[in-house]
Amino acid sequence: MRGPHNIWRLIRTGATFERTGAMKVALEAVEAPPRLRLVARIMGWPFKWLGYKGDPNLPPVTRAITALGPAYIKFGQVLSTRPDVVGEELADQLRVLQDKLPPFPTEVAKRMIAAELDRPVDEMFFDFSEPVAAASIAQVHSARRADTGACVAVKVLRPEIERAFRRDLDAFHFAADMIERLSPASRRLRPTDVVKHFEGVVMGELDLRLEASAASQFAANTAGDTGFAVPQPIWSMSSRRVMTMDWAEGVSIGDPDAIRAAGHDVVAISERVLQLFLSHALRDGYFHADMHHGNLKVAANGDVIAYDFGIMGQIDEYTRRVYAEILMGFIRRDYRRVAEVHFEAGYVPADRDVNEFALALRAVGEPIFGMDATHISMARLLAYLFEVTERFGMQTRTELILLQRTMVVVEGVARSLNPAINIWETAQPVVEKYIRENLGPRAAIRDLVRTVMILGDFGPRLPELLRSALERQAAPVAPPEPKSRMHIAGLAAVGLALLAVGVAVGQIL
Repeated sequence: MRGPHNIWRLIRTGATFERTGAMKVALEAVEAPPRLRLVARIMGWPFKWLGYKGDPNLPPVTRAITALGPAYIKFGQVLSTRPDVVGEELADQLRVLQDKLPPFPTEVAKRMIAAELDRPVDEMFFDFSEPVAAASIAQVHSARRADTGACVAVKVLRPEIERAFRRDLDAFHFAADMIERLSPASRRLRPTDVVKHFEGVVMGELDLRLEASAASQFAANTAGDTGFAVPQPIWSMSSRRVMTMDWAEGVSIGDPDAIRAAGHDVVAISERVLQLFLSHALRDGYFHADMHHGNLKVAANGDVIAYDFGIMGQIDEYTRRVYAEILMGFIRRDYRRVAEVHFEAGYVPADRDVNEFALALRAVGEPIFGMDATHISMARLLAYLFEVTERFGMQTRTELILLQRTMVVVEGVARSLNPAINIWETAQPVVEKYIRENLGPRAAIRDLVRTVMILGDFGPRLPELLRSALERQAAPVAPPEPKSRMHIAGLAAVGLALLAVGVAVGQIL
């Protein structure tokens, strides 16, 4: 229930942000209006003693989020993919947010597995280990299958984690809704949409069948990719709260010295990681959106192994074509074409001047191309690009923000292996191949054939659909019922109670 009972949880949240020093940092990061900053600080200060202390060795915001528990930790991780909301600097801090929590007992995990799979653990596994990783939502054990002896990873949700997340999600929704009502200026950050996005991510991670499905889909998409591997889920040993997958054996990609010692070419691997990510995003429209060092290994045969599929990104075919044309335009330094693509896609309002936009894009691209290879950054260019498009009225597109944020992470992985990598030269073959296959005459014919097939499927229903559309267009629209004074008064009363700390909290949501 998203009612006033959530106020206490928000008071504790605001108090923790005050006590850890995170309130000021968070309000500045989201560029809250000065008046609201002042009100939030003054109204939040009396509750400071109620806040959790947190780890003083952490930066203020990560300290507060870690102290508040699993839901807040996961929220911080998701916000790290939204620099449009929290700013680049805070997004960087949140991206490295540690979600390692104390593990729960192995015996509890075994009981949960037995209950979920309706079989004793000893019948399915032997050499069942203590937790090898413990995060905010689940923990992982290594084991061997009793039937084949193969090494597997067994992921188990934390006990009662669903209830805990639903409680905090209700508080997040309540805060976001009330802040949008009380502070119209906050709507530019779209707090309600951000919380909905977070809820979608978390609900997916709380059902491990969906993560197993994501792994299966990703493995199918990438089956033909040379030098890349994805652990397969074992469906007979997986359920809503338990997921069993092949074990990913290899060296962490964050350890270049160990990779070299194993006889692998770190330069080739750095290029492969970047090219694989772009291939998945452009070719498939389905990409691993959390490709940091902790989720990548290098196998003994040199393959890059990706795992942990809790956060995946999707972009539709049209958006992929637009994105590829934008990248190619920058690679060729054809800023006029990049500007035209934005207008053709409807990203920039038609009443803006395409020539002025092209000049603004040149100011974005030219300084970057003047750098040496060690400083040429696609991620930096995309960040600058979003700044320019925002000035020209482009609305935030969540799927592109997630793509850009993942690009930052992947670029960081590539540079950790090879600091001298030329991002643009590495990306160019992938982008050119995609454009050649999807924007030429063959692609136009393919699109036309697909359109005809769709029209053929709906052919018998077209007259009915047209009649229904015309009738809806001609029907009179009933005026909305005015809200009663009691309803407005109730909202105001709840809003005043929430204002003590809710404004501050809502601003960072």
